[in-house]
Amino acid sequence: MQLQKLERKDIARLLPYFRNQGTHISNYSAGSLFMWNKYLSTLYAEEEGCLVLCDRYVGNRYFYWPLSKDGDAAAEERVAEKIEKFCRENYIRLHFTAVPRERLCGLVLRYGSEVHVSDIRKWRDYLYNAQDFIQYPGGKYSGQRNHVNKFKKNNPDYTFARYTAADREETEAFLQEIAKIQTEKDETLAAEEMRGVFEILPKMEELGLFGGILRAGGEIVAFSVGEYCGDMLVVHIEKAKRGVAGAYPTVAQLFAKEYCTESTKYINREDDSGDAGLRKSKLQYLPVQVVDKYNLAVRRTFDAVSDYPLIKTLRLELKGIEDKDAADFARLARDEELNRYWGYDWHENATEEDPADDWFLQDVRKDFKQKNEMPLGIYFEGKLVGEVVLHNFGYQSEAEIGMRILPEYQGRGFARESLIAMMEYGFMKLSLEKIEAKCYKQNTVSSYTLKAAGMRPCGEDDTYYYFYKTPSM
Repeated sequence: MQLQKLERKDIARLLPYFRNQGTHISNYSAGSLFMWNKYLSTLYAEEEGCLVLCDRYVGNRYFYWPLSKDGDAAAEERVAEKIEKFCRENYIRLHFTAVPRERLCGLVLRYGSEVHVSDIRKWRDYLYNAQDFIQYPGGKYSGQRNHVNKFKKNNPDYTFARYTAADREETEAFLQEIAKIQTEKDETLAAEEMRGVFEILPKMEELGLFGGILRAGGEIVAFSVGEYCGDMLVVHIEKAKRGVAGAYPTVAQLFAKEYCTESTKYINREDDSGDAGLRKSKLQYLPVQVVDKYNLAVRRTFDAVSDYPLIKTLRLELKGIEDKDAADFARLARDEELNRYWGYDWHENATEEDPADDWFLQDVRKDFKQKNEMPLGIYFEGKLVGEVVLHNFGYQSEAEIGMRILPEYQGRGFARESLIAMMEYGFMKLSLEKIEAKCYKQNTVSSYTLKAAGMRPCGEDDTYYYFYKTPSM
């Protein structure tokens, strides 16, 4: 899977995904992506007819549940597995966001106790019956009807019309007045929203968006923008002049009357962003559902490990590499013959052509701190003789193992002994369900050692032989 930056020019091409979506979540829409993609640094990919979106928020990457263009649930699940694999291979913490309720159970079952689920109230969408907005029926909507009637009485010359490109200059002037009031809140999201509102106006037709203008006394007093997503009309923008009584419920009703079709069952008016006044207003319109958007942070048992373990065998100790052994570890890391088959070239990370010995030790300690790997020194009679590593931790309780031994200590069974001990620790203390390994086909010694440690061959390609072991083997 190849993620690429989502440019605004790409969004129009993705419209078929949004128009056919059935999640009832407004995030899966052209308007939402356009207005927020700069703020969230959105990436995207297309896999098996599914759209993958990935936002950055507070330093982490959050993947949306894959959205199939054709509603293919099985394809969405396969692509979710590709996301998991992508995160494992690229050392990215696996987070899902905006997960629909119907997908939650499967993900929780997949990841078990290692998943943290949240459903943040301020990001939930408000979903309404379209006919309720068109009619404001019965006693439950008497307040809205009264406000609309008052607006019409006070503004007998009111008009409502579809927005066209010819209205852009007048609409921008109206929005400038709104922006002055909204930026008084001194909130980043409020400012970001208004920036998106102005930038979306010239792109509305391209993005499949439509607008409506409410005028009174010949001037714009309210403005709305929406789009069709499945059986929803999603309202992205709704602005009205402060002090014009009844403008909001009037434009909301007239917009619904103008744009709701026979296939429009619901109106999605997005979230309230935690604004108390906005929440009260949205609830007064009596939503049929406050749409859940689940966030899942998938954890690994390794993530909770804060210190290097001490693992003892008959002859060896496996433990964190000590400062006094920095020179020996650097010798291990620099050995070109050894590291021809290690799969990692330290030159790629080094800032100097010939770094100090301590740099190699600090490099692996950083990887441990970031929970990318667990590197343990192999000690014999107090002397560092090699390294064994659990790395490439996955989200199905799996990890990969590797080891390397200094030349003068090879041929004494230290590699096999350390592999067996490290795998036992992985199964018993880290609750791993599978430990994997691979070795270059030319590296016959490693292939023999992995088999001798109890690992079973499970495949090959042009470069590697692959092995695995489970707790029951």
